[in-house]
Amino acid sequence: MSDVIQAYERWLNDPIVDDTTKAELRAISEQPKEIEDRFFRELEFGTGGMRGVMGAGTNRLNKYTIGRATQGLANYVLASSKGQASVVIAHDSRNNSPEFALEAALVLAGNGITAYVFEGLRPTPELSFAVRHLNADSGIVITASHNPPEYNGYKVYGNDGCQYVPEFAEQIIAEISGVTSFDQVQKLTQVEAEASGKLVWIGSDVDQAYVNAVTAQSLNSELIKSMANPLKIVFTPLHGTGNLPVRACLADIGFENVEIVAEQEAPNGNFPTVKSPNPEEREAFTLAIAQAKTSDADLIIGTDPDADRIGAVVKDQSGEYVVLTGNQTGAILIEYLLSQYQQRGQLPANGVVIKTIVTSEMGAIVAQHYGCEVMSTLTGFKYIGEKIRQFEQTGSHTYLFGYEESYGYLAGTYARDKDAVAAAMLIAEAAAFYKAQNRTLYDVLVSLYEQHGFFLEHLESRTLKGKDGLEQIRAIMNNWRAAAPSEINGIAITTMKDYAPGIDGLPAENVLKFFLADGSWFCLRPSGTEPKIKVYFAVCGNSQEDAKLRVQQLTQAVMSRVD
Repeated sequence: MSDVIQAYERWLNDPIVDDTTKAELRAISEQPKEIEDRFFRELEFGTGGMRGVMGAGTNRLNKYTIGRATQGLANYVLASSKGQASVVIAHDSRNNSPEFALEAALVLAGNGITAYVFEGLRPTPELSFAVRHLNADSGIVITASHNPPEYNGYKVYGNDGCQYVPEFAEQIIAEISGVTSFDQVQKLTQVEAEASGKLVWIGSDVDQAYVNAVTAQSLNSELIKSMANPLKIVFTPLHGTGNLPVRACLADIGFENVEIVAEQEAPNGNFPTVKSPNPEEREAFTLAIAQAKTSDADLIIGTDPDADRIGAVVKDQSGEYVVLTGNQTGAILIEYLLSQYQQRGQLPANGVVIKTIVTSEMGAIVAQHYGCEVMSTLTGFKYIGEKIRQFEQTGSHTYLFGYEESYGYLAGTYARDKDAVAAAMLIAEAAAFYKAQNRTLYDVLVSLYEQHGFFLEHLESRTLKGKDGLEQIRAIMNNWRAAAPSEINGIAITTMKDYAPGIDGLPAENVLKFFLADGSWFCLRPSGTEPKIKVYFAVCGNSQEDAKLRVQQLTQAVMSRVD
């Protein structure tokens, strides 16, 4: 605890720390547990950046931890760039996001690096696109994705528009670790940065280039014209960045009957209409479903605050609205895209679909049905982006589609991160294509089950906050690693894969995956961005009812030990 108190007092006595921040810290002087949580560590900068609760302290996201991270990034960029260095910065609709983005820009400017900053909120995938479009050395986006309102985050990208993979992220982490005091952070004022040309505001020209790149992924513009009005769409941006770009792309390719959930249209970092702005959860679609029932909509789509994840809601065969899982949406998109490529004779012999190790096998089987190779990466879209770069360098494969079970998709290579804007367009386009055949997206899903097997997945998460929570997560992983079971519910475990040493040609990662004799599997993975441990389950049954029973039994057996 002495180290914690020393860190706390350093902030109170540091002349660089402003009075408002010090007042916040003095207010917790009689709360030792709160002081410990804020100062027991530096907010971890992982391979995807950092994410945390906003507030004063080393284990919080604030302008000082943002400044320190940016100084480390600046040191890395200056050491690795060839010529005049530049970085693109975007931010989402969260509280303090504009201020954090400006703070990062002023530190970059203080280091002689040109900061290209969007003048307002923008989707994360547009940042990914803009890095290459502006020929920048790196990119920063201020976002905490779908986390609760008290969170924010800081993600960094390489010159290919992809989040840094471990090889490069570790070099940045080392640079940040070398920034041990705030007086090492070099910074200009906004007036100085603008006057020197090191702070450049960007906007509509990049927006239009991005929209053009997204709409270029459309495959059926002529069909959309005939279905532009019959297909009824309800869209919610969940108070985030998706509103304008999603509507622009849908309009550009011809969709006319698009309703917005008005209560969730305006950006708002408090996300007042939802418990969590997460399109993985049905609760986030409560207002959208009510509106869809009134208008008898065919499709509901919702994007998370930084518009890199998307959820889709469709009518089942009884007319009820059901929220598709990320795996189900991925399989439907693979079926639509690859069937269209095949029909047009545009399916390349070296085509590849990429998924993660915790993603369902259903999409893989659909892709293989069309003769496409399937590759698996670790969780994190940066690994999919890394594959795209490798394919461009070697010409070994043609990238067709990449996705994660956590509602992230990318068709095309204009960006190197998951893109909910493009996915919204393609989901709407697929719905229009199948509606012209008197089929819903749910009908397509059922036909895929009947053709390839009744796949079902489930995710359980346990949130374990603070220092004690970290220790609990470590204990859970150590327990399963050291004493792996030989069977679950009487079904033998045939293989345990421990990804910690780095296996299957993948980087090292603290993940355990267990394969059972009946073809099912489960996987334990601590989250890289939240104080959570996630447990993934996947089965393939003889029917939907059989699959539900199998996944329930597997989940109950595994989680009784986890808990």
